[in-house]
Amino acid sequence: MMRHVDQARLQVHSFFRRPTTSQLVVQWFVGLILLGTVLLSLPVSHARGSISLLDAFFTATSAVCVTGLVTVDTGLDYSLTGQWVILGLIQFGGLGILTFLALAIRALGHRMDLQSQSAVEDSLFQKNVSEQFADSFLRILQVVAIIELAGAALLFLALLPSRSITHSAYSALFHSVSAFCNAGFSIYSDSLEGLRGNPVFMSAIMVLIFTGGIGFVVLGELSQALRKWRHPHDPGLGRHRFSLHARVALKMSLGLIVAGAILMAFSGTGSGDPVDRVTDALFQSVSARTAGFNSVPIGAMPLASLFVLVILMFIGGSPGSCAGGIKTTTLAVWFSRFRATFRGSFRAHIEGRYIPEEIGRKVTMLIGLALCWNLLGVLVLSWTERAPLDVLLFEQVSAFGTVGLSAGITPQLSFAGKLWIILTMFVGRLGPITIAMSTVKPTKSNIQYPEGRVMIG
Repeated sequence: MMRHVDQARLQVHSFFRRPTTSQLVVQWFVGLILLGTVLLSLPVSHARGSISLLDAFFTATSAVCVTGLVTVDTGLDYSLTGQWVILGLIQFGGLGILTFLALAIRALGHRMDLQSQSAVEDSLFQKNVSEQFADSFLRILQVVAIIELAGAALLFLALLPSRSITHSAYSALFHSVSAFCNAGFSIYSDSLEGLRGNPVFMSAIMVLIFTGGIGFVVLGELSQALRKWRHPHDPGLGRHRFSLHARVALKMSLGLIVAGAILMAFSGTGSGDPVDRVTDALFQSVSARTAGFNSVPIGAMPLASLFVLVILMFIGGSPGSCAGGIKTTTLAVWFSRFRATFRGSFRAHIEGRYIPEEIGRKVTMLIGLALCWNLLGVLVLSWTERAPLDVLLFEQVSAFGTVGLSAGITPQLSFAGKLWIILTMFVGRLGPITIAMSTVKPTKSNIQYPEGRVMIG
């Protein structure tokens, strides 16, 4: 017994004294959330009355984890200073502390451990981090700045006819950053319901959500393809061909958007007009996988449409992006493994390329952890909240997928319910595997057990 206690103490001691890069990621996220909580707790950040420490903590976590769930009204309860703090937290959280952390580690000459280097390569670059990180980091910042500024300009023009120049400029910038970072925060109490009749604004928001959720690797390849298309005879650009990752991410993202829109248009969105029904279904299909803006009251949607939203929120966006969820490529690999097993094959393949077994094992673990966490979350919320099971499931998956859509119970959550949703947003943003890597020390064993068989199915 004492030996196990001593081992636990050593693990805790090593966690704080010599943390791995994965542990540093968790600590930096926690630090940014705590800083945001302090700033949002200051009276200068409040517009009407005081905001409790728990609500400030909830908002800071939601902003850093680019979720969008709120317990107080962002546009009414927070002052302009508080809203700028939220916008800053969204921007840093959207880019990912992992990016800034890896740059700092490289600048300081500290070597990343192999597990963390593998995590950075899988989620951001697909190649050797030490060879291309600095250049890729600068390109990421350039792409983010260009897209957000272009989006803000388009949103500004869309708002200008009906609103003042000052309000249009501020609202355009806020919603451009929030949409690209897939945060779902809005300065309007009804999210974007009041702007659903503005097609330019809503279309720009959908484009920003899509680009923010597709991943920086895919954005880089799209940018290279655009340059090649504009300068087809430039020998320096060479022949461009999308990578397997980019092709899978794009096809899965577009397929999920179309499928989600069709299913919700068929099930209904709460709108009686056929045109509004289709446009609302399309917007919610784009937003539900990652962003969390809503053009219609979510709580008024039919149960079948809510279930479609839950599926989209659980899947999320693509790796290396601002989105949460299990990711589109994870679903693609899982489908390929299922198809291969069903056909009696031993190796899964996508578009003529075999998928390594190591990636397949990671996919199985990620989906398993995600399902277990959400099932546990629904159980916890059923203990702490008085709400229908479908509403609790929607809230749980929305927090885990860092989406931010709600059926209307977020402001009424109990103290324990808010704490659980905070933890779920944190786990959903960093990913269950990252959390596990930062807290669980891998163990090696030379013991080999004899084979055994059990009946299944």
